[in-house]
Amino acid sequence: MGTKGVFFRERYPGMIVEDFPGTFEERMERLEGLLRGKTGLILVGSSFGGLMAAVYACLHGSRVEKLILLAPAIHLDPFDPFLGGKSGVPTVLVHGTKDDVVPLEPVRLRAEKVFARLEYRLVEDDHSLHRIFPILDWDGLLEFRETP
Repeated sequence: MGTKGVFFRERYPGMIVEDFPGTFEERMERLEGLLRGKTGLILVGSSFGGLMAAVYACLHGSRVEKLILLAPAIHLDPFDPFLGGKSGVPTVLVHGTKDDVVPLEPVRLRAEKVFARLEYRLVEDDHSLHRIFPILDWDGLLEFRETP
């Protein structure tokens, strides 16, 4: 229901855009159900949703084509089990220099440790990426193609 959700619903009507209430485990259970049996996924997650997308990609890398993380909360404990491995999922991580919610350096270090194909973009913005989000090349990031 937030700004990003509204943006994606309006611009990409076929995109699954959900709000996930509850504990991390409850949220992940719901995400698993929504994506069960799907492949070729491009996951976009912001903040806690970024943590969820990152965990999902680490668990189901063969089903995820691309991962786009916006100030992801991968500094939190649920991401710890993945620190010893490497994910080959192409990952774009965008983080604002003025983020006062998710710490920059721990997130960067963890992302570099886990994502072998990481594109890290540090931008002058806040946690919500108010300035950058609407002007990112979403068609390019999502590899969006119009179907006739």
